[in-house]
Amino acid sequence: MGEIVLARIDDRLIHGQVMTAWLQYSGGNHIVIVDEETAEDDFLKSVISMAVPIGIKLNVFNDVDGAEFLKKMSDDDKVIILAKVPETFLKLIEAGVVLKKVIIGGMGANQDRSKFYKNISATENERETLKKIISSGTNVKIHIIPEQKSIDIVQLLN
Repeated sequence: MGEIVLARIDDRLIHGQVMTAWLQYSGGNHIVIVDEETAEDDFLKSVISMAVPIGIKLNVFNDVDGAEFLKKMSDDDKVIILAKVPETFLKLIEAGVVLKKVIIGGMGANQDRSKFYKNISATENERETLKKIISSGTNVKIHIIPEQKSIDIVQLLN
């Protein structure tokens, strides 16, 4: 079975930081985006596929299909999972995907979210979801770029 080398919450999904720093840092060779909206938008999938470097596989799934794929990934896959919101990772865990660690890279401010840590924002529901992810045994940290120190979010949720 393949290996999940990075599980990242980032509402921007694929952008320069993911493509350069995290791809090199993690050694990933396969990006799996799990996001309902993106999975249904052929134009967006096309744009995203153009941002992925040659030689890196890309799949875009909804929650259910993403969980099934991840449980059956091939042996040579070193997978980076990207999702926009914490709820996606909770659904994957509940569907049987084993995640040792999830990092928060980008959760931008909007009218429903309040500041969580520096430029990371979260709704009350997202904070509760992060607590559930942690209680499932998954380590959750804020880690914007590999060169920076990661921040454990347990104290931020209390």
